[in-house]
Amino acid sequence: MPAHITSIAASEFQQRYQEASSKLTIIDLRTHAEVETECLQGTVHFPVQTLSSIALQAHLDQQGHSADQPIYLLCAGGPRASLAAEKLKIDLDAQLVIITGGLNALKQLGVEADKGAGNIISLERQVRIAAGSLVVIGALLGLLVNPWFYGLSAFVGAGLVFAGITDTCGMGMILARMPWNSAASE
Repeated sequence: MPAHITSIAASEFQQRYQEASSKLTIIDLRTHAEVETECLQGTVHFPVQTLSSIALQAHLDQQGHSADQPIYLLCAGGPRASLAAEKLKIDLDAQLVIITGGLNALKQLGVEADKGAGNIISLERQVRIAAGSLVVIGALLGLLVNPWFYGLSAFVGAGLVFAGITDTCGMGMILARMPWNSAASE
């Protein structure tokens, strides 16, 4: 039977988390770098870019998870949780619950995230650094070498507009697969 997907407001999840955090099944879908920086206590790390329903089901079976218990999907802001739910819904017989606003919304509500020892830059900042660098490089090459290089800046700008409209980021997905972001998830 396919999974049932619902969403929960960060404030409602906060209440459930405070009441019974040790009994909740929370899957953290962020990259290794993001989890190393900070994480919610009691979560299990399955990066969305390498997430498989077989691996998750094996983990759930090992933990004695029953199909009537919800599985909470957590990422930084919510989009990766939606992506993961769509990825898992056919092969997993469970209630998948997307935490709206993700860890960012929970932190705004005062939920404490454990600080990790990691010093890797968050995926969001990596995207901003890469996009900004490509725009500057395109502008400089367009000015100094050939005007056709302005196209690089335009391409990155169009990608940012697309990411804003669709709430998906191709550059983020590529960066999430880089070795520094996936070292511990192997």
